[in-house]
Amino acid sequence: MYELSRSNRATVAYSFDDVAIAPQRRTRSDSEVDLSWRIDAVTFDLPIVAAPMDSVMSPETAIEMSRLGGLGVLNLEGLWTRYEDPTEQYAQLTEDVDQVTITRRMQQIYAEPVKEELMVARLQQLRAAGVPVAASLSPARTQEYAHVIEKAGLDFFVIRGTTVSAEHVGGGDDVLNLKDFIYRFDTPVLVGGVATYRAALHLMRAGAAGVLVGFGGGATHTTASVLGIEVPMASAVSDVAEARRDYLEESGGRYVHIIADGAVGRSGDIAKAIACGADAVMVGSPLARAAEAPGKGWHWGSEAWHSSLPRGERTYFEQVGTFEEVVVGPSRVPDGTMNLAGGLRKSMAMTGYTDIKSFQRIELILHR
Repeated sequence: MYELSRSNRATVAYSFDDVAIAPQRRTRSDSEVDLSWRIDAVTFDLPIVAAPMDSVMSPETAIEMSRLGGLGVLNLEGLWTRYEDPTEQYAQLTEDVDQVTITRRMQQIYAEPVKEELMVARLQQLRAAGVPVAASLSPARTQEYAHVIEKAGLDFFVIRGTTVSAEHVGGGDDVLNLKDFIYRFDTPVLVGGVATYRAALHLMRAGAAGVLVGFGGGATHTTASVLGIEVPMASAVSDVAEARRDYLEESGGRYVHIIADGAVGRSGDIAKAIACGADAVMVGSPLARAAEAPGKGWHWGSEAWHSSLPRGERTYFEQVGTFEEVVVGPSRVPDGTMNLAGGLRKSMAMTGYTDIKSFQRIELILHR
């Protein structure tokens, strides 16, 4: 703890840029590395989850992400559940205009109500493709659409917000009781974001199958400047991993998965996230670089269209290749934004680790 004044103290926290993975005494061949990740009854070839953001996830790209070995999550409050065919809306949102203009345009476009029949249709489309069905809602809308979610037969349900707690104080009768909701819901629930030991422990005790660490959005939101809230991810993931260890003992062996959701823009960040204790990562901005991304290189999060307090910036990323090339390669750029899985695999091989669980125990170096 550091004293800011006589009455205020603060802790030191570190980002992924502040840490590095330490070389070990052995190396391995890439072919020996197993990147598979299992949560509930489903095993994935890659520990990569596509963020439920309209700029990167359509029903088609969610299906493609699952085909590549990861998990695609569809936003049930996005364009695909507000419009039968959102082609025109995407065209308006991908024009090269200033931030004030695009923010107003987003607020107008996303003012269209969510339609339950479109929610059902999009989920059926994923189911028909034979891939794991995963979808997300914000905490504020989860109770409203709980009846749709319960009937949808999801494989995974994601409750994702800027910051999520197990207990929300105040409000009306529609306030989400997370513990009651999870325990009446057969589907594994992934919840976030959180950034501290205590907040994560509360979500684990509420029954979450996985906890999202971070506030998501990466470069596309300005939560730090608007709300003063920020997450140095290396410290946050490590803190939540400690909560998981304590909860594992407290619960008699119930393992809760940790998914790093924020500041994961390159393959090196994925490796650092897992080295800090994450089981998987949730990515958005790297996928915005794919040719199939519906945002055509433009990237935005749900924070950007808030009706009264928008705090997201639409960001442009140069498109570098196909969805497949971004996720599993081959890469044509040297900066870690393509072949995300290959970068993680190489990092593990060069440090002598063959699986995700053992790689979580690697030593880290702190930049001073």
